[in-house]
Amino acid sequence: MSRKKRYVLVGSGGRAEFFYAAIAKDYNETSELTAFCDMNQTRMDYANKRLTEQHGYHAVNTYKPHQFDEMIEKEKPDAVIVTSVDRTHHTYIIRAMELGCDVITEKPMTVDEKKCQEILDAVDRTRRNVRVTFNYRYAPHHTKARELIMDGVIGQVTSVHFEWLLNTQHGADYFRRWHRDKRNSGGLLVHKSTHHFDLVNFWIGSQPETVFAFGDLLFYGRENAEQRGVTEFYDRATWHPNAKGDPFALHLDENEHLKAMYLDAEHEDGYRRDQSVFGDGINIEDTMGVMVRYKNNAILTYSLNAYMPWEGYQIAFNGTKGRIEMKIVEKSYVNSGGDKALEGALQNKSIHVFPMFGAPYEVEVEEGVGGHGGGDPVLLNDIFGVPVEDKFNRAADHTDGARSILTGIAANKAIRTGQPVQVADLVKFHG
Repeated sequence: MSRKKRYVLVGSGGRAEFFYAAIAKDYNETSELTAFCDMNQTRMDYANKRLTEQHGYHAVNTYKPHQFDEMIEKEKPDAVIVTSVDRTHHTYIIRAMELGCDVITEKPMTVDEKKCQEILDAVDRTRRNVRVTFNYRYAPHHTKARELIMDGVIGQVTSVHFEWLLNTQHGADYFRRWHRDKRNSGGLLVHKSTHHFDLVNFWIGSQPETVFAFGDLLFYGRENAEQRGVTEFYDRATWHPNAKGDPFALHLDENEHLKAMYLDAEHEDGYRRDQSVFGDGINIEDTMGVMVRYKNNAILTYSLNAYMPWEGYQIAFNGTKGRIEMKIVEKSYVNSGGDKALEGALQNKSIHVFPMFGAPYEVEVEEGVGGHGGGDPVLLNDIFGVPVEDKFNRAADHTDGARSILTGIAANKAIRTGQPVQVADLVKFHG
């Protein structure tokens, strides 16, 4: 039997368990987790408790960020898994490669063009591999859309209309957390839309060229609430009387997992997971519209709204031989508030093809099991198991990671300046 691959994980918050649970339960014959790295010892201790009590694994070593180099030297990992706050991704990605490790990073790869260029330069310099975990690529219905387009069912794709809806449970959650500060997340056009822009790149086999966008904070935030007549406010939901009965409030003391991961840990770093979505200090948009021209001349019109009554998306691909329509309704969830398999899980789905000179028909799609429409288990096997041959090339590297965030980064710049942005002006790719 070949040697197990060794991993360390940076950032032991909500997304980390997706990876460490997989290693502990399903891939412990091929993979080994040896350490956590986080600024918060309480959170790392809780992650170790989850490892041992929930997943039957042994506790791993813990390190603080200033001990990162020491961790790499002692643990000798093959790869570093990065699930920290988005604005810190580039720091750990680059240093891991400089110390001889490959990297598996959560999306988005980073949050702005400067950090993106630093990663691209480091990959070119170190010749290490960076894997970006785009689980949505692996969902059966998304793969089917790629297959239909590859097979020429609607000819050459000329335009895509993509409408994504975040509801008042999941969508609101971004405005309670560190994501509400654009310096941390790049805003939803980077943090969330990186999934969507990557899917478009993946589906049509092209990359963004020119981007224009509008965006604003029109629902969340104190000013908007005041204009709607709200008179009672709170800074955090937990323990505050004004939060009782508020459907937008998250009470950390009422969820054992959230309490242990965040409420019990906040004395170390001051991070509050339950901030009011109608508080001050929110500088990301909740209402966004983007237009993109791709190198193959296809045009994307995209919208993202974070306060909708249902969760999901509608997509239309227009081509020279017809049209594909896809509608997906996802189950609502709060990050780390319950079963991981419910994150992005499907409620219902449909794909219809409308040939230019033929009868429309519905496309059957196999049912996926697990989170993100069944994409999560397939992605995890691709990372930690024995990958199978994939004609769709769903594994995403640093180039894919860059091209997905550059659409959102360009959109953010267009919102700031009121001018269209050329993606080629943002970063320089190597090779």
